[in-house]
Amino acid sequence: MIYLEQLPASHLRPWVRSLWYCRAPQVSHHRERVLPNGCMQIIVNLARNYLTDCPEDGAVSRRYPRAIIVGARARYEVIDTADMEDLAGMVIQPGAFARMFGERADFFFEKSIGLEDVWVGARIAARLQEVHTPVDRLKKLEFLLSGLLGQGIQRSALVDQAISFFREKSLSVRDCTRSAGVSERRLSQVFQEHVGIAPKTWCRIRRFQAAVPWAELALACGYYDQPHFANDFRAFSGIDPTTYTKHRGLWQNHVPIP
Repeated sequence: MIYLEQLPASHLRPWVRSLWYCRAPQVSHHRERVLPNGCMQIIVNLARNYLTDCPEDGAVSRRYPRAIIVGARARYEVIDTADMEDLAGMVIQPGAFARMFGERADFFFEKSIGLEDVWVGARIAARLQEVHTPVDRLKKLEFLLSGLLGQGIQRSALVDQAISFFREKSLSVRDCTRSAGVSERRLSQVFQEHVGIAPKTWCRIRRFQAAVPWAELALACGYYDQPHFANDFRAFSGIDPTTYTKHRGLWQNHVPIP
């Protein structure tokens, strides 16, 4: 198994959180839960010309294109580990998608949309297959992203301010709106258009991510009590913290399904 993750070049970091590559042709289990992280992603299958739609009951209902944009989610998603044979992708910074692609992020909420429908003519899979090492593939992906970002593209100042308040000052949504000088309705509208989910949900996911996988840190991360943490954990992951600890995979956000 090969897994490589790296930060993008400095000029891409306001837009892209990380670039990653995975080659795992012989995973011992067939499905995994992927927990929500408040971000959108691009995923490209380099081994075959589709990605698998994998419902929770294990039945394969349809196939996605080989390159997709995965919208922000408020609960876990189930994936087929056969798709992990040869994958590349990137995690988009919260608030970056709308300005990068000229599309509202909330239209992609809990959906997987063909990348070519949004990034027309990108031919990402074919161009990544022109090189063969993990490092070269990430370099190629970074190069393609650099070409996507034209001159003068700016992130939303309001969304950036809100994310800063949430991350650095741990403000509530109500306190954030007061500090930003906007109504809760206005902040929610702009935040969903750019991030893909409501600000309150994004804050809950951020708090959840900070506490996973150590339940004893729940109170330090802002949970009122352990039951409150357990309720959020099940809402986002579909399982309880004990089950997560027992079955967690190689990555924090992936949980093998026996």
